[in-house]
Amino acid sequence: MPQSLTIQELVDARGGTVALEYLTPSVPLTGSCVDPDVASPGLALAGFVERFPEGRIQVFGQTEMMYLATLSPEQGRQRLDGFFAHGVPAAFVSKGQEVPAVLLEAAQSHAIPLFRSTLSTRDLFRRLKAYLEVALAPSTAVHGSLADVYGVGLLFLGSSGIGKSECVLDLVERGHRLVADDLVLVSRRGNDILIGAGHELQRHHMEIRGVGIIDVRALFGIRAIRQQKRLEVVVQLEEWDDTRSYDRTGLEKDELEILGVKIPRVTVPLNPGKNITVIGEIVAMNHLLKFSGVDSAARFDEELRRRMAPIKEYLEEDYE
Repeated sequence: MPQSLTIQELVDARGGTVALEYLTPSVPLTGSCVDPDVASPGLALAGFVERFPEGRIQVFGQTEMMYLATLSPEQGRQRLDGFFAHGVPAAFVSKGQEVPAVLLEAAQSHAIPLFRSTLSTRDLFRRLKAYLEVALAPSTAVHGSLADVYGVGLLFLGSSGIGKSECVLDLVERGHRLVADDLVLVSRRGNDILIGAGHELQRHHMEIRGVGIIDVRALFGIRAIRQQKRLEVVVQLEEWDDTRSYDRTGLEKDELEILGVKIPRVTVPLNPGKNITVIGEIVAMNHLLKFSGVDSAARFDEELRRRMAPIKEYLEEDYE
């Protein structure tokens, strides 16, 4: 389901930062915006609306206002009627420009909220788009724990009670940082970036079975937490299963798809004596190594095959 944002919510969140003046107070701000992109009317004011991007907030810059000034009141109203009839959630006029009566009348008749800002067109675009991309980003909730380990976002997943929180708590004690525990809110930025954060009510609290709710910030200080982090590796914790074969070389690639983005996944089977905290650190460091272009497993496999090549050739030539 696409995210939705009312114009009232947009004004409440960014009205001050973009210096907004509401020009159509009789129009309610209950309309919704679902497209994070911001556009300019462009050719739509000239009557060409075949490729008009419906559902986007529109910004009237100096060029659009100068063009409207060249039209007669009748022409201007006709063009604006055709423009506003194509699903415009709200319109903004930049640079504090004077707004002609024909634009005000057209916006009011189509119940389109019209605002004026003192910001330049570029700054208005930038600030609106930056907020909309975050507010309207596809999102989901994941049951797990997210930690920043050596700058790598590790998302620990597993069944309830398997030890995700205890592992992350141990990582925090070793100097790493907690992002969210138990409930991780994940949103997609752009096409392939996932950002994880905790619920605002969590505030970096953790539930440790047998101990209860603890405040990580109060116990370990501000350096032990962060507000959000990019998800880069999934660490899947599982009970050891003697009937299952686990990857022992690192050559098998496994991924988990979240919000249409594939994230590398490492499955760690748990048995008595296994130090999952150190393994988590190794997973993070190995990811950094791969990011720098060094794949240890692939290099080892390549060297092993190179060393075995003469033996293979000898055996192939042995016809006896």
